[in-house]
Amino acid sequence: MRRLVNGWDRHQVSLYVAAILFGGLVGVLAPDAAPVLTAATNPVLALLLFATFLGVPLIEVGRSFRDLRFLGAVLALNFVVVPLVVWGLSQFVADDRGLLIGVLLVLLTPCVDYVIVFTGLAGGAKARLLAATPLLMFLQIVLLPAYLWLFAGGEAVAHIELAPFIEAFVVIIVIPLIAAAIVQAVARRHHTGRAIEQVMAGAMVPLMMLTLAVVIGSQIAAVGSAALTLLRVVPLYVAFLVLMPVVGLAASRVGRLDVPQTRAVIFSGATRNSLVVLPLALALPAELAIAPLAVVTQTLIELVGMVVFVRLVPKLTPTAGSTWVAR
Repeated sequence: MRRLVNGWDRHQVSLYVAAILFGGLVGVLAPDAAPVLTAATNPVLALLLFATFLGVPLIEVGRSFRDLRFLGAVLALNFVVVPLVVWGLSQFVADDRGLLIGVLLVLLTPCVDYVIVFTGLAGGAKARLLAATPLLMFLQIVLLPAYLWLFAGGEAVAHIELAPFIEAFVVIIVIPLIAAAIVQAVARRHHTGRAIEQVMAGAMVPLMMLTLAVVIGSQIAAVGSAALTLLRVVPLYVAFLVLMPVVGLAASRVGRLDVPQTRAVIFSGATRNSLVVLPLALALPAELAIAPLAVVTQTLIELVGMVVFVRLVPKLTPTAGSTWVAR
């Protein structure tokens, strides 16, 4: 078993690409499976996050709350710098209200789920990022209506329901985190808890592959049906991914963060809360029906981008020993 785990750890990027391709193939060849895959998305994400949280000692998360420089860098990047970047990019689709609202919804909301997994894969400070997730979630709930009002007008705000944010936070973050805390507590006294930790640690790569395949398979057919219109947003999402490592590095230099923290900041700035805001987009009126497809398009591009980031970000932030500080 150990040899198998080591094997897929060594080849994880290739396996993730294969999972993306497989999910896309299933989505195209069996579009009727999309509703089932969509329903499976949150449970699969919750299982992936449960495995991730098991690998993060909760005492370390508690200490991370005191790291004000890191928290300041993450919050300033996501709620000051990113909105400026998004406003600039969104001007290219300002003539199409559906595309505009879709782009704003997805790019203005920082990810709070699989960003922790990708951060860990790239050697980033996943415990600190986990500690920041409640703040990231709360602030995006509060600030999203304000940003939409500024960038798209009051009518856009009137159509937004915040209940999906709260539901997703409970299902994807709170429940897996509590379950992980219980298992960690049991593991200190019983073999059963330690066995669960070992199994879930070894299952991280297959769980990520399953997540990628389910998300891609559930959404790709819908995107294909409006491909010509959605081509307009593709360069915007690619540009966002290209810009964020540069912006994240700059924010880390200002905060004088170390390498793991810098990597976490880059991933936090680049990954968006697409799976959480999708229900908000789906609740929009019929004349804005392209908005949820614009959100889904970002998901597809981002997942491919994150596979690249797992290799790219460590090269952008090389270590000198183990305590390199961005200068």
